[in-house]
Amino acid sequence: MEELRPQPANSSPLTPLGFLERAAYAYGNCPSIVHNNTIHTWSDTHRRCLQLASTLSSIGIESGHVVSVLAPNIPAMYELHFAVPMSGFILNTLNTRLDSRTISILLQHSQSKLVFVDHQSTSLVLEALSLFPPNTKLPMLILIADDEDSTPTLSPPSFDFMDTYESMVKKGDSNFEWVRPESEWDPMVLNYTSGTTSSPKGVVHCHRGLYVVTLSSLIDWGILNRPVFLWTLPMFHANGWSFTWGMAAVGGTNVCLRKIDVSTIYALIKRHAVTHMCGAPVVLNMLSNSLNSETLDKPVKILTSGAPPPAPVLLRTESLGFVVSHSYGLTEAAGFVVSCAWKPEWDMLPATERARLKARQGLRTIGLAEMDVVDPESGVTVKQDGSSRGEIVFRGGSIMLGYLKDPIGTSKCMRENGWFYTGDIGVIHPDGYVEIKDRLKDVIISGGENVSSAEVESVLYLNTTINEVAVVARPDQFWGETPCAFISLKNDLTQRPTEKEIIEFARARLPHYMSPKSVIFRDELPKTSTGKIQKFLLREIANAMD
Repeated sequence: MEELRPQPANSSPLTPLGFLERAAYAYGNCPSIVHNNTIHTWSDTHRRCLQLASTLSSIGIESGHVVSVLAPNIPAMYELHFAVPMSGFILNTLNTRLDSRTISILLQHSQSKLVFVDHQSTSLVLEALSLFPPNTKLPMLILIADDEDSTPTLSPPSFDFMDTYESMVKKGDSNFEWVRPESEWDPMVLNYTSGTTSSPKGVVHCHRGLYVVTLSSLIDWGILNRPVFLWTLPMFHANGWSFTWGMAAVGGTNVCLRKIDVSTIYALIKRHAVTHMCGAPVVLNMLSNSLNSETLDKPVKILTSGAPPPAPVLLRTESLGFVVSHSYGLTEAAGFVVSCAWKPEWDMLPATERARLKARQGLRTIGLAEMDVVDPESGVTVKQDGSSRGEIVFRGGSIMLGYLKDPIGTSKCMRENGWFYTGDIGVIHPDGYVEIKDRLKDVIISGGENVSSAEVESVLYLNTTINEVAVVARPDQFWGETPCAFISLKNDLTQRPTEKEIIEFARARLPHYMSPKSVIFRDELPKTSTGKIQKFLLREIANAMD
């Protein structure tokens, strides 16, 4: 057996980009992208991505450099998930909810060479570029014009843009030989974790990891060929949890959606016979708690992740005909790698008990080699009793290569013992299912967005009236969680700020989803004997609030 070694014939680099070429043959005349009056087939999408990749490869950017995109869930955003890495570049999808300062920091940190910009975000990007240091070379800009206007002409304020998206597609060669990775470990995407303005954490994933997580996600959710996928999940969130490439693997129809609107979602479900969709618990709440909520004619599978969906929201959503699945993942894991695998016998349980079980994060998917909950110091597995707490750790093929330009941050979470430390505190139930109980780094998940409490605190400390501040998660039936700020003010104030003024102060300096939604004033914040604020006590107060 020793003479049998890997050879070119059996060791081609794994990459999800190859799914597109197969889709063009297997599902050529089937719809790939639907948006308003636009319908593309898989043959169309394959051709357009090759043409765009061809043009991109000829504009002077070196292989391995970063190309960014700031756009909602529109056809161009989907196509760029293939076209950019097919050009040999690294794809960076930017969060459309960030402010200009944050976008400027991320573009500088990534050294992005080119940015595709949706026409509704032009002023945001131009302002972000204006914040670059003097004499800094700015990235090139490409304008993604109006969804229904594919004319390759530029219109104000497009004088800063070198070309339009559709023009670049039309210029390209449909016979372009796309750039295959030399190694499956080559970087393919760069994703920034949410809530990182002063210390960007750029997560780098390789072709191999994205291939693994894409197939794992399809299998775990049981997606068969030709699904109809409604894009209620932002594609900039961990590349749509890998379903951007996954839909090509199974020949699905991507129904694009520029913004979340309940009546539009229900209309699209009916019009296109939607079978699958994803979203944070806030999306479930919107679908089930709106005046426009409807009972579905046929079941629609919906995958949720983030803060566990509250039982009332879960029950309301399922009563309308949605089949809810619960998952857990991180940007560092390239998507969801844990899911609450449902057991048939649970169907016989009372509704509230079913909701309690479904709110647990669950078991590792097949793409994850191992998962455990361990004591952060000793590394010993906690008892499987549902109450002993430890840090959730992973190892598997979809774990990131590391943080861009941050070897110290990488080594802190990817340790020499071979585990990736998530920073989330959890328990293992007697049946082996894992449940998150807390967040080691006090990350708040609000509407699917990760909010760093330390980041919010650092901004609030800029307010000269504040003596001490601690930000914790407050449960919210709509958003899942919202930032709640506990504040002690300075003693020598002649005029004390109001809750509204503190919130407005934060909103002027942070994206709105990061700003506190509630402020609690205290004479003094609880502390340990060493002077550390006891956030667990503040969480108990926030949890008990109406």
